[in-house]
Amino acid sequence: MQDTAQELVDGAPPGAPGSVTDRTAPGPHGPVDVRVHVPEGAPVRALVWAHGGAFAHGDLDMPESDAVARALQRAGHLVVTVGYRLAGDGTRWPVPSDDVLAAWRWGRELAAAAGVDAARTFLGGASAGGNLAAGAVLRLLRAGQEPPAGVVLAYPTLHAVPPAASPAAVRALATLPAGEQRWEAPAVREMYAGYVGGDPDGAPAAVTPGTAPLEGFPPALVLISEVDGLRGSAEEFAARLVAAGTAVTCVLEPGTRHGHLNRPEEPGSGASLRRIDAWLRVAPDLTGPA
Repeated sequence: MQDTAQELVDGAPPGAPGSVTDRTAPGPHGPVDVRVHVPEGAPVRALVWAHGGAFAHGDLDMPESDAVARALQRAGHLVVTVGYRLAGDGTRWPVPSDDVLAAWRWGRELAAAAGVDAARTFLGGASAGGNLAAGAVLRLLRAGQEPPAGVVLAYPTLHAVPPAASPAAVRALATLPAGEQRWEAPAVREMYAGYVGGDPDGAPAAVTPGTAPLEGFPPALVLISEVDGLRGSAEEFAARLVAAGTAVTCVLEPGTRHGHLNRPEEPGSGASLRRIDAWLRVAPDLTGPA
């Protein structure tokens, strides 16, 4: 395992304690931008993390990527953030998914080279990044390959056609000021059409993980924004994971809007980061798929 890890990461060490380093991971469409956040002490856990942005926006510098990683780095975790290629200008499925999958494999081996056990190496993402993370897990399972030890999904979008909102979600959305993004069904479908480059109906299972078989999915933390038109997608996915025998921790963050990890000044962002930190510490002890 050590030799494989060193070969994949070109023999380079993860980085000095406390460092943040921009690197690249090899991928099928060319190098994938990654940023490695090394904690001060010897890392025990590692997380490969993908930002959101409706598949077409976002970067390694946005708070949902950089601020999240730095907070978890301070908590003692090794974090690799992924600058996947964005949909648009000829870039469509499966390119963003391929990039996240390539970064996961690279980050897993980097973590192994740093002494982190595979049972403590995780994958996750926010919003569209949550979709890409869940889709990468499904692709690994379909290929008969080992999935991450666990998955962190923050307010993910997992359906091209959002499930019906619960009465509580409808009441919460009614509190949004005029002009705020509500992620209603037409906007969600347009987002997926931009991702796949056409009609999302009949797209591969990894494009819409919320409609895919979930047997074998690893333990998951699902964080939900309270005031979010995509809330039903996350809630239904969590329920389907439970039905599939996966150990799921599903938490609704009170008072938050979609994308709250991208607003570190809001209390809900800090609360969710503390939940992620706590879950990463206990996840290896959770009961896996039935």
